[in-house]
Amino acid sequence: MANKPPYALSSEAVLKQEQTSLTGLTKEAAQTRLNENGPNELAQAEKKGMLARFLDQFKDFMIIVLLVAALIAGFLLSEWADAGIILAVVLLNAVFGVFQESKAEEAIDALKEMSTPNAHVRRGDQVLTIPSSQLVLGDIVLLEAGDVVPADLRLVESANLKIEESALTGESVPVDKTTAPLDADDVGIGDRTNMAFMNSNITYGRGVGVVIATGMQTEVGRIAGMINSAEETNTPLQENLKSLGKTLTVMILVIAVIVFAVGIWRQAASLPEMFLTAVSLAVAAIPEGLPAIVTIILALGTQKMAKRHALVRKLPAVETLGSTDIIASDKTGTLTQNKMTVEKVYYDGQLNDASAGIHGGNPLMTIMNFANDTQVQDDGKLLGDPTETALVAYGKTQNYDVAKALTGEPRIAEVPFDSERKLMTTVHRRADGKLLVATKGAPDELLKRVTDLATGENTAPLSDSERDAILKANKDMATQALRVLGMAYKVIDTLPEKVDSDTVENHMIFAGLVGMIDPERPEAEAAVAEAKAAGIRPMMITGDHRDTAEAIAVRLGIIDQGDDD
Repeated sequence: MANKPPYALSSEAVLKQEQTSLTGLTKEAAQTRLNENGPNELAQAEKKGMLARFLDQFKDFMIIVLLVAALIAGFLLSEWADAGIILAVVLLNAVFGVFQESKAEEAIDALKEMSTPNAHVRRGDQVLTIPSSQLVLGDIVLLEAGDVVPADLRLVESANLKIEESALTGESVPVDKTTAPLDADDVGIGDRTNMAFMNSNITYGRGVGVVIATGMQTEVGRIAGMINSAEETNTPLQENLKSLGKTLTVMILVIAVIVFAVGIWRQAASLPEMFLTAVSLAVAAIPEGLPAIVTIILALGTQKMAKRHALVRKLPAVETLGSTDIIASDKTGTLTQNKMTVEKVYYDGQLNDASAGIHGGNPLMTIMNFANDTQVQDDGKLLGDPTETALVAYGKTQNYDVAKALTGEPRIAEVPFDSERKLMTTVHRRADGKLLVATKGAPDELLKRVTDLATGENTAPLSDSERDAILKANKDMATQALRVLGMAYKVIDTLPEKVDSDTVENHMIFAGLVGMIDPERPEAEAAVAEAKAAGIRPMMITGDHRDTAEAIAVRLGIIDQGDDD
């Protein structure tokens, strides 16, 4: 058992392994573990001080050549004015480089410190709120919608818990979480359904987890470790300047030697005079203005990047962008908005753009807002599963007031969603005393429970041809990379004694389909086109199915319709 990963163990076994219980650690035990293992923080790469950054500016080969030239001009040739000019150029170049790096570091640090999340933990059978940095192995953490997971947890309790893990997996659709152990010993991160990972977001439900990894031992920490240990390589510009410096040095030395040798051979001057002449020629031939010119050009590029909200830490990195042949970009949150949005609606036998709205008295809008657990906060912010919040957000764009509607027809019962039947149902009491049953879920599962079809304000038995039309609309939207949900309803007189799928999810009336997508960013298509025009090949990295990935790539202009590669 000791060799098994936490996700392969039962909840009881994990608690035993971490030497804790559901009542939590004692404060003393937590402090001892904190002293032993350190805070729950990601290690940062060791930052260089101001002096170290300043000295780094003198590692460039051309700068070294200029320093040597300044020393020769001053101490050997007594050309102190020339030596002073060369040194001034070198120092200004170094100061500007340090200034740019420091400014970028400050901006990055400010972003990192914008929020330091807290964690709700159970210690000594008391619920406490502590900084997440104070979490230790064995802590019992309480999770609810809206929280950010503060460490890697093995879930021991889950109530309809859904977690969005796009930071680790690239998938914006939340993962349904359970507490059951997994059979396999080697399961990918995206399939560890009984785990919650640091920095992922709780979108729905509640849960309790035991901390099994903190800081650099978490999955996010391992990624940070790889980033911190990555070796820095010179940019193409730095390599070219280094090569140019070496070539110029060799050429200047060869010419100086030739001048010196010819002068001695022709007896043009004495040996000391010819030596000074050759050295003077060498110093004069060195392009002392080159580093300053390069720095100024890169600084202008940096300013343009800053205006577009791109921070450049090291000046030579600006030039590297000009040497780019391929851009490999993550899909979720980079090319797309990481926010589900309603794009298509199917009702009354017609597939329409969502912007056209829902008309003719069809109850589709009501059903998608009623069979929904989204919380509308006082400030208007929507909290919940991204798919469900997308439905409520769409209602708001169509001036549908869900809060007012629910006040008039409050929810009195529900059948929660589960992954087996792929449906969710809510029951609402209408003003006339009758009950409205609202169901949403996977279209194929929903149609198994449907007998009638809503056409405007009327209903009629669902024919085979109409059923086929619904399935075709579902397939058409799916091939466009849309996530499709079906909506159905019915009106009953009394509430069954037992409210479950068998008693309420039958003889339903089909209302319509809703197609959603994580839409591309407005600027993404133009950026892809601009990259292509510049001779750069954009590539999209995603864990989506091939058909979905191709559909999004076509929308972005990364590939053309029908491309095989």
